Amino acid sequence: MISAKEAIQKLKDGNALYVSKDTFSSDISSQTLEHFANNGQEPYAIVITCSDSRVIPERIFHAAIGDIFTIRVAGNVIDDHQLGSIEYAAGHLGTNLVVVLGHTQCGAVGAAINHDPDGYIKYITDEIKKAIGKEKSDYKAAVLNVKQSVRIIESSLEIQKDEEAGLQVVGAIYKLEDGTVDFDI
Repeated sequence: MISAKEAIQKLKDGNALYVSKDTFSSDISSQTLEHFANNGQEPYAIVITCSDSRVIPERIFHAAIGDIFTIRVAGNVIDDHQLGSIEYAAGHLGTNLVVVLGHTQCGAVGAAINHDPDGYIKYITDEIKKAIGKEKSDYKAAVLNVKQSVRIIESSLEIQKDEEAGLQVVGAIYKLEDGTVDFDI
């Protein structure tokens, strides 16, 4: 396994490649599929991101099958299910980097800012509202929401043990407008 620092650099390099290309290609040959079926997975990053269909971590970071352990939920909010998935990937797969990847123009963040939805969506928007307070800027609210998710992850006792062993948890924002990822939020 690679270090968290090396994994962040791989993601940054992959994003630069993604932004500079007009097409994406990935090896999905029968040999590759058979390799991962027989040998398991060794992802270098865990990415928790929104379910938004415009946000595809494997493409955004120009990653291949087996490179990224992706957890998707609208608004990239964190609950026990996501924490369990993170603990699995960090503890059992040896992945040393967790990235909470928010994005611009997030519908869940917009709903939290502008609406009070009913039904199960309310569980998501209520979590986002806790994170963003009275913030009305889409971008600032997305950043606050990512930072809250990072805090929740880091408060997990299991994650704290993994952090002592080299795990790193970071936040980032994907910009739909130009495809870049900002890790400096």
